[in-house]
Amino acid sequence: MKANEFDKKFDENKNISKYLDISKVRRPGQEQRRVNVDFPLWMIDSLDKEAKRLGVPRQSIIKVWVAERLEKVS
Repeated sequence: MKANEFDKKFDENKNISKYLDISKVRRPGQEQRRVNVDFPLWMIDSLDKEAKRLGVPRQSIIKVWVAERLEKVS
């Protein structure tokens, strides 16, 4: 498909996802790296209670709270 055909489909709000190869898509600045953090049991219990209350995984709570704190200091 030529670029102008692709652009036309996009401009017409047509689904163009089948024309895209997203296998190597990266979000600059959003790459992830695994880290290990040891928490006291009382923190894990509190995190789990809050995660259950919100209906999200523990990891999501940790990410959001760390991000919020880092935004404050930036």
